[in-house]
Amino acid sequence: MQIFKTLLALAFIPAVSIASSNIEVGFSPEGGAQELVLKTINNAEKSIRMMAFSFSAPDVMNALVAAQKRGVDVQIVIDEKGNISDKSLLAMRYVTQNGIKLRTDDHYRIQHDKVIIVDGCTVETGSFNFAKTAEYKNSENVIVIHNAPDLVAQYLAHWENRWRQGVDFSS
Repeated sequence: MQIFKTLLALAFIPAVSIASSNIEVGFSPEGGAQELVLKTINNAEKSIRMMAFSFSAPDVMNALVAAQKRGVDVQIVIDEKGNISDKSLLAMRYVTQNGIKLRTDDHYRIQHDKVIIVDGCTVETGSFNFAKTAEYKNSENVIVIHNAPDLVAQYLAHWENRWRQGVDFSS
């Protein structure tokens, strides 16, 4: 019976083709995950839409601010309860003081998404929290999928929902 329920549930998951997509992966603490996150941010030309649970890694914050300063529209929604530490608050103030729109979301026990959507055509996701521990101490993974418009559209719709639920951060 459980197999039937599982198959029935899977039947309603939207199919997404990524056959012609370009996919990159990285892992930490070996350095590949962090490098791929930064590369994804640095390659943005028009827009970055980000969802984060942890939000405190200085190199990620600097890359986001640099993107904003070169004209990329950066908008971020993060878990409210997971970002009350001094490091997180400092990062939140830093990005908002540099023109980035940031919202916090407290509608869930945790908002555990770790996603970057770039230029409406690339998605970065995985276990990698945007915190120093993810870069140097934890075993983490990142996958970046380029040129998968159906997949990107689903992630963007998810991001837009969380953005609507969020509240503007004010320092």
